[in-house]
Amino acid sequence: MRLTTHTDYALRVLMYLALRPGESSTIQEIAESYAISKNHLMKVVQNLGAAGWIETSRGRGGGLRLAKPPEAIDLGAVVRATEEDLALVECFKPEQNLCAITSACRLKGVFAEALEAFFQVLSNYTLADLVRRPRSLARLLELEIEAG
Repeated sequence: MRLTTHTDYALRVLMYLALRPGESSTIQEIAESYAISKNHLMKVVQNLGAAGWIETSRGRGGGLRLAKPPEAIDLGAVVRATEEDLALVECFKPEQNLCAITSACRLKGVFAEALEAFFQVLSNYTLADLVRRPRSLARLLELEIEAG
């Protein structure tokens, strides 16, 4: 299983915003800190906002900030919401399944169980767990954060 760039960037945006509690950030700032595409981040930010994880505001002093405390953002929920295709094997998509052994195969059940275990582990962690060492992360992203 491989996560999409969209999910990777969504997690990075959330981490960035968690490092700056109470402050607004811009897509441009985030893109520059991670050296990634601003255009790609625009869709990521739109989806994070629609899911209720971030707030966006326009105009002077506007920007992005977390809509919930980092402790309330479940990593499993973020990955489930940002991944478009969780079909690990062909038989996960009945409308596209051409596998000749589907009716007798147990592989689908094994993969479904493994996928659920993957999400269970992710759900044991929150955004707060990802930013436990804020100074180290902030230094790498060239951010100034309050000592705390």
